[in-house]
Amino acid sequence: MIRVLVADDQALVRAGVRMLLQATGDMEVVGEAEDGAEAVRLAERHLPDVVLMDLRMPRVDGLEAIRRVLAARPGARIVVLTTFAEDGNVYAALRAGAVGFLVKDDEPERMVDAVRRAAAGEQLLAPSVLRRVVERFLAAEEQAAGPAAPPGLTEREIEVLALVGTGLSNAEIAEELHVGVTTVKTHIAAAMDKLGLRNRIQAAVVAHRTGLVDASFRPVRQPRGGSSG
Repeated sequence: MIRVLVADDQALVRAGVRMLLQATGDMEVVGEAEDGAEAVRLAERHLPDVVLMDLRMPRVDGLEAIRRVLAARPGARIVVLTTFAEDGNVYAALRAGAVGFLVKDDEPERMVDAVRRAAAGEQLLAPSVLRRVVERFLAAEEQAAGPAAPPGLTEREIEVLALVGTGLSNAEIAEELHVGVTTVKTHIAAAMDKLGLRNRIQAAVVAHRTGLVDASFRPVRQPRGGSSG
């Protein structure tokens, strides 16, 4: 059962999301918050797997709530739920630690799918959006040191990290490498843990910054370091 917390200042939105998710049979809405401060308290109390977080809320806004929730519960997967889809909002939310972005007028099936994918550790951005977000991250870090191999990763973890950087899903990476999806998840989790990363967007940025993916979003086939495994 996927445990979900819904944070939105509109009662009708919260009620609609609750009805939609609980009708699936594999999700439970464990709490509803009407502002960011309450979202943080409920996340600490109920330990949700996924948090659907509005950005525009009173008292504590969604961006600050994302930071506080992840500080208290690093394993939570936060999906931004908003009416605003500008790139700046995407960038700010992902930089705060969110794993994806949903617009409130998306189809209901997309929200259900997004919650399942977030709980499974999947990426929730289309490749075209991922490209823009990665480019903005890299531009913000242009004063940083040049490319260097991610430290401490095995060759397989480097290979998987590169494919994450191209925007492939776990299933697509598994097909590319001729391994199981569970194996891909294991390698991604290990790489992110070693590198201290919170989400796949940050992993994609590292893949680009360290030269594992080129400017055309294609993997560079020769790893620049790491140990065998």
